Amino acid sequence: MANILDTAKNNGSFTTLVAAIQAAGLEDTLKGAGPFTVFAPTDEAFKKLPAGTVDALLKDPAKLKKILTYHVVSGKVLAADVVKLKTAKTVEGSDVKIDASNGVKINDAKVATADVAADNGVIHVIDTVLIPAD
Repeated sequence: MANILDTAKNNGSFTTLVAAIQAAGLEDTLKGAGPFTVFAPTDEAFKKLPAGTVDALLKDPAKLKKILTYHVVSGKVLAADVVKLKTAKTVEGSDVKIDASNGVKINDAKVATADVAADNGVIHVIDTVLIPAD
């Protein structure tokens, strides 16, 4: 089995996320022992952002790192566990809201695919990029 970063690369739906992880210098972290839970926005999710946002973030590694670490929770939190939670503390430091009343939402992002296994954690595919409050 591959680590989280290689799993995302191999999937093919996360080219923007992988490029962002590389630009923010988080590759080694997400290849590390973990375990991590990653709420991974697809390329389609990144396309929902206002025009120019992704390019601007790729040129601002500090802000990019803050946004990306807002998508990561320490530990391996499977879907069966996520639905029991109301919030989760992210690596960035803020909490994300979890709503399992109608499918599962992380803040305003719907979980499209849960429990994509990696050898150092788990990926939950989401349809919207999570933006932490400033």
